[in-house]
Amino acid sequence: MTMHGTPPPPGADAAVPTSSAPSGEGHLTRGAIGTGDLVFFVVAAAAPLTVIAGGAPLAIGMGGKATPFGYFVSGLLLMCFAAGFTAMSRYVRNAGAFYAYIGQGIGRPAGVGAAYVAILAYNMVEVGLLAGFGFFAETGIDSVFGFHMVWWAWSLIGLVAIGALGYLKVTLSAKVLGVALVLECLILLVLDGGIFADGGGPQGLDFTVFNPSHLGDSGVGGMFVLAIGAFVGFEATAIYAEEAKDPARSVPRATYIAVGFLGIFYAFSVWMVLNAYGSDNAQAVAQGEGGPDMVYTAAGHFVGQWASDTMHVLIITSAFAATLAFHNGAARYFYAMGREGLMPRKLATIDRRMESPVVAVVAQSALALIGVLVTIAVDADPYMITFLWTNATGILGVMAMQLLAALAVIGYFRKDRRGFPVWRVVVAPIVAVVGLGYMIYKVVDGFDMLTASGDSTNAALIVPIPVVFVIGVVVALSIRARQPERYAKLTTVDVERD
Repeated sequence: MTMHGTPPPPGADAAVPTSSAPSGEGHLTRGAIGTGDLVFFVVAAAAPLTVIAGGAPLAIGMGGKATPFGYFVSGLLLMCFAAGFTAMSRYVRNAGAFYAYIGQGIGRPAGVGAAYVAILAYNMVEVGLLAGFGFFAETGIDSVFGFHMVWWAWSLIGLVAIGALGYLKVTLSAKVLGVALVLECLILLVLDGGIFADGGGPQGLDFTVFNPSHLGDSGVGGMFVLAIGAFVGFEATAIYAEEAKDPARSVPRATYIAVGFLGIFYAFSVWMVLNAYGSDNAQAVAQGEGGPDMVYTAAGHFVGQWASDTMHVLIITSAFAATLAFHNGAARYFYAMGREGLMPRKLATIDRRMESPVVAVVAQSALALIGVLVTIAVDADPYMITFLWTNATGILGVMAMQLLAALAVIGYFRKDRRGFPVWRVVVAPIVAVVGLGYMIYKVVDGFDMLTASGDSTNAALIVPIPVVFVIGVVVALSIRARQPERYAKLTTVDVERD
């Protein structure tokens, strides 16, 4: 076996196995996930209906006319990132994804730091989504069926179902996500079609909103948290590489399909919502009392009440699907870190019948439960506090990892491009680094607009990201000093294929 520290020869098509999982732990299901399944995992994690009906009104309230173009630019930037990311995926297959990429492209200490940030980020996002699921279920079921149950009861029911699906074979999760995804995309297309057929609302179709100058407007920082956050989860194509069929082809293909589809779909749908109220008036509506319901209201006006009611129901399944996707991704990070010995090795335990990371699933479920219980204990608003605050930290953490991963691509291919064109492994990653760096700056600068909180709260939400990264770096350096042989194997675990 060849260590990944010694790159494969130019033009090599497959990752070279390095070491298998620790003995007695089994392995994840091999060859179970095809390109379509990967796309479902990624797009379901993005939760299109939750993004448009739940997040777009907030984004419009902050970014105004800049919002549709903000989603489109975010998609273009992440396509640049995906170019190098997918090139590296041919040589690095690890359920820890960013951890392994950054470790092999920049250095093991940075990789371990990124792993700890990933665990923080994915857990924060899942906790927020679980609270969001409870909120949408409480309000949606009450609105459509007249049955009321408190949000946290719905969240706990969702957590049990998500934990069970996380334990069962991964192919079942893919089927659940696929059904939820198709339904939520269809209802959004119905809304878009209704607005478009009507001529675009009171001002007609306003194409001037795609003028880049709007990105200089105040409030775009908070808007970009929601815009970039709308794509969070496309890393799942790499997370599931160990379980994918023909990952050398399926991972890049699924990544491009997912990011390309989301970029166009989001920009068009947000543009339609903006047009529905008039581009000059939409921001005021979004900031007003009826702002949170502006997408449902538009559906009722341009399509019919049945569309609004359907959205109220499908946003519940959308939030559930997104929570499930992040739960599965976070559990695989726990699994990868346990396998590497960077967290308790029990986390790498595989249920041999289901071929799922059973202990990691239980640990992930326990953390999500704690998030719900804390929200209940402090009587926090499940949407405005738990959903928004945890996602703000989680998404910023993912953006930081994406920036490091783009740098890692440049470092990994610095001496040998392995037959890839310079635009894919040099130019595109540089564009991604510059773009992500600028967006991170804008996000931090406009963090208060997203959280509606003061400096102390915002600092408490941002500071854990660099702190956790530094802790990971210290852990790696400690292993290097005390166990150099073990240190040399970090980030190199790659499941051997027949």
